[in-house]
Amino acid sequence: MFNDVGGLELVTIVILAILVFGPEKLPKVIQDASRFIRKIREFSESAKEDIRSELGPEFKDFEFEDLNPKAFVRKQLMDGDDEYGLKEIRSSFDLRKEISDVTDAVNGRESDSAASDTPAAPVASASGSTGTPDLLKKRDTPDQPVRPPFDADAT
Repeated sequence: MFNDVGGLELVTIVILAILVFGPEKLPKVIQDASRFIRKIREFSESAKEDIRSELGPEFKDFEFEDLNPKAFVRKQLMDGDDEYGLKEIRSSFDLRKEISDVTDAVNGRESDSAASDTPAAPVASASGSTGTPDLLKKRDTPDQPVRPPFDADAT
């Protein structure tokens, strides 16, 4: 419940409690607060048991934590028998490798993975170009751009 409360925050809360309630009343306040929390937990557990008993035996493995969408998706996709092969896909995807491949292609360098995947000599296609595109080569542009005819009545 209080997983993100650090030491400094806890000390601050204790000092504020001593200042607000005083050292004489603080033990009584702590006892009342712990009794209140215990009653809330008991009420919550009895409500969960009532709901489970009302749902019947077909919902015996129902967990209230599954009502949280984040927990439900994590349970269904990340755990279990992995019938869709998600673990293999997740393990095969390496973002750093993909970024370095793109960077090498933009800079015109041969990446390590491309060098190991392709033969030593590049294969020429039917148009006479090599297997990898030359990203630094500028495109041929016509001398004068062709403009469409202007129709004053259309505007």
